[in-house]
Formats: sequence, C-alpha cells, structure tokens
Amino acid sequence: MKTFTKSTLAVITAALLSTSAFAISSDDSPIEQVRTAKAGVEALATTLKNEGVAVDTKVNLDGARTYAQKEAVYQAKYSELQAQFDALNQQNS
Repeated sequence: MKTFTKSTLAVITAALLSTSAFAISSDDSPIEQVRTAKAGVEALATTLKNEGVAVDTKVNLDGARTYAQKEAVYQAKYSELQAQFDALNQQNS
C-alpha cells in the first residue's frame, strides 16, 4: 500500500508539473514554446515509465517546418501520452 501511495503521489506531481509546462506565456518565443512542449512530453513519458508502462516517445517532425507546427506535433504526442496516463489511473481506481 505504501508503494501504491508513493507511486500515486509521484504520478500526480509529475502530471501537474507537465500540465503546467503547457501554460504558455505571451512572452515565450516560438523556440521556447517548442522546448516547453517537448519537456511536457518527456515529463509525462517519464511518469508513465515509472509506472511500468511501455512508452513510445518518438516524435516525427519530418513534415513540421515552422515552430508552431513542431509545437503542435509535441502537443499531439502529449495528448496521446495523457490518454495512456488517464487509462492507467482508471485501471488503478
């Protein structure tokens, strides 16, 4: 039970941190927005890996030429990982 509680707290903390990573300020440059989106993906992937979930963190940026397109690709990957995270939480409930 202690392990489950620690794991749950770690997952919640990581989810909150990664979610706040997507809070974009109007002061952020396009490069910073891409970096923030990438950091959110990495944080959520790490959380899922710590829970024992096999995670595909590959992001295909081949067609993305602008920073906005790259950010959109990372946000799509984040949404995919968030769905896995939500499914895991539903299973553990």
